[in-house]
Amino acid sequence: MKAILQNLYAWIDERVHLRDLVEFMGKKYVPIHQHSIWYYFGGVSLFLFIIQVLTGILLLLYYKGSEELAFESIQFIMSKVEFGWLIRSIHSWAANLFILAAVIHMFSVYFTKAYRKPREITWFTGMAMLFLGMGFGFSGYLLPWNELAFFATKVGTDIAGVIPVIGKPIMILMRGGEDVTGATLSRMFGFHVAIFPGLFVVFLGIHLLLVQRQGMSEPIGFENSPNVGSQRTMPFFPNFLLRDLLLWLLVLNVLAVLAVLFPWELGIKADPFASAPSGIKPEWYFLFMFQTLKYIPAQVLFVDGEVLGVLLFGLAGLLWTLVPFWDRKSAAGQQNRFVNYVGIFVVLYVLLFTILGYVV
Repeated sequence: MKAILQNLYAWIDERVHLRDLVEFMGKKYVPIHQHSIWYYFGGVSLFLFIIQVLTGILLLLYYKGSEELAFESIQFIMSKVEFGWLIRSIHSWAANLFILAAVIHMFSVYFTKAYRKPREITWFTGMAMLFLGMGFGFSGYLLPWNELAFFATKVGTDIAGVIPVIGKPIMILMRGGEDVTGATLSRMFGFHVAIFPGLFVVFLGIHLLLVQRQGMSEPIGFENSPNVGSQRTMPFFPNFLLRDLLLWLLVLNVLAVLAVLFPWELGIKADPFASAPSGIKPEWYFLFMFQTLKYIPAQVLFVDGEVLGVLLFGLAGLLWTLVPFWDRKSAAGQQNRFVNYVGIFVVLYVLLFTILGYVV
């Protein structure tokens, strides 16, 4: 068996120069410090995205993206297809865990100042993937065509529609018309399985290339620490990679437990002519924004409260994305406590209003 593997490696190496890649990876080092654990969440996000792609392909074999057949096709997958219920449950749980891992990764990059020069493009591609991941969640939410997804999509697109000037065109683009109909389902299906994955893969390729090219970001002052290059670092291959794979196995076990013990429910089929059920809420990663909009008065001075809230969230998201440009101290290799305070406030705000969204 060992001889077969050696011959296979030699055959591949002769054609693609695999040895050069192994040597390149062996020269890459990962800094070891008290925040090293956060490096692994990027890999976890990648692993969960791969799980979503694989399970999504399996679901596509049976899913019918039309108003008449979408709900019934999911019912068929869950009741007639062997292990279909498990594949759908894994896909849904992996989607939520992916957003959670990506959010943790984003905050870890923010607090460790890993966006500073020369890693600004790495930060921008990461933020683009996070926004696309939320787009995955929003577009995929409607695909089962159940009651909860139908009215949540209606509320979500209504909120997008209040943006001045561009809101109405955005709403029509998302819905495929004035109302949430079968055209909206087809539109979301296209976004979910073609447009968003295509864009995501492009940004992912750039992101991974930059990480490999630039290496892992080091904390401010790490280069002045003693013993850099020995016990203060470890080789990316195989040391860090094997630890990453071990964490992937642990995440896979957590995902399997959630999928089996808490299978994703289907609910009842959407009826566009029925009244909206009480307590309609978006997915958890949109819940803090949804809850905030409920607390804003209907009219603030001469501006509609909902419009003001949407604009403020848009501005906050833009400023957050552009942090490499306004955090000048970190760009110069110095700590900026104000940026840390902003990050702590955002984390506490998101947690508080997400909890309020569930309990109120």
